[in-house]
Amino acid sequence: MSKPQLSERRSRVGLMVMLAPAVAAGVFAIRYFADHDHPLSARTAPPVPVDTAVAVRRNVPVYLTGIGTVQALNTVTIRTQVQGQLEKVLFTEGQTVKKGDLLAVVDPRPFQATLDQAVAKIQEDKADLANAKVVLSRDENLANQDYATQQALDNQRSLVAELEAQIAQDVAAKEAAAVQLSYTQITAPLTGRTGIRLVDAGNIVHPTDTTGLVVITQTQPISVISTLPEDDLENVRQALRQGPVTVTAFTRDGTVNLGSGTLSLIDNEIDQASGTMRLKSTFPNSEEKLWPGQYVEVRLEQKLVENTVTIPAAALQRGQQGFFVYVVNADDVVEPRNIKTGQIASGTAIVESGLSPGDRVVTSGSYQLDAGVKVKVEAANAANPTSAPGQ
Repeated sequence: MSKPQLSERRSRVGLMVMLAPAVAAGVFAIRYFADHDHPLSARTAPPVPVDTAVAVRRNVPVYLTGIGTVQALNTVTIRTQVQGQLEKVLFTEGQTVKKGDLLAVVDPRPFQATLDQAVAKIQEDKADLANAKVVLSRDENLANQDYATQQALDNQRSLVAELEAQIAQDVAAKEAAAVQLSYTQITAPLTGRTGIRLVDAGNIVHPTDTTGLVVITQTQPISVISTLPEDDLENVRQALRQGPVTVTAFTRDGTVNLGSGTLSLIDNEIDQASGTMRLKSTFPNSEEKLWPGQYVEVRLEQKLVENTVTIPAAALQRGQQGFFVYVVNADDVVEPRNIKTGQIASGTAIVESGLSPGDRVVTSGSYQLDAGVKVKVEAANAANPTSAPGQ
């Protein structure tokens, strides 16, 4: 082989070596783009398992939520009204007592003696009055016969009037003694629950004692004082104009329903420091789930939104433009769709726009989804209404 032919052959081999990587890269690119030019739903990847729910129409109450404190409807500190030895304590700490129940007894003997003296004084003065009237009658007969002077007659009449006044005073003293004696029987002024006993039997008690014997709180019914932003004032007033407003109390974490009541009033001024208004609600509290001093979450039913589209709140996804959901079409392929929501409460969201009744939305497994992904529906449910409202 001549040198020119050898040189030409070497050049061809070198060119083939240089072109080999480029050819390999081209083949890889063709295969890559061939695979990625088609949507994910056309690939052979298995469907993503998800749970779905159907958007439905129903009536949904709208709530305003605030924080409140439970207050006893009435609180009374039981004190003695007379001084003496506390003879008996007849209540048990934490007991529910009724109005008029006997709670304690102060030694009644000194007061009984005072009452007995008042009764005896009345009898004594009545006897004197009877005698004075007999004398007056005799003096009047003598005066008619000119055997008694007018002065003697007037003196006797004055004595009779004085004894009558004395008897009236004695009756008043007797009534006062009877009242003091009744104070030795300390009774419950209202129906409620007793607290911790503050004085033991055997102690000397006084009307001026500051602690009292026990505190009774009325828990049925019971009140809740709550707050809402002042911006909600007109909404609350509008609700009151429509009739009684239902209020529901929950535990502070909003998970346990403690009972329902009605809104009693809006306080007559706004707290300028916090920009809030105070509301007072009354609860029957028949099961005594509400306790004085307890912090609760209060949900006030503002209005009822009728025939609105709802979905489970679990279907909501948050994007750059707000909330969106993954909608499943008839071919079990998902597409993201932006929606506008209203109240999100108790696991249910009101959809103001973006969905129609019957649309299927993904409620779980959405972290694996994207536009065009095929899914496998594991569980399909309707957007069932929840039993307890919440914000």
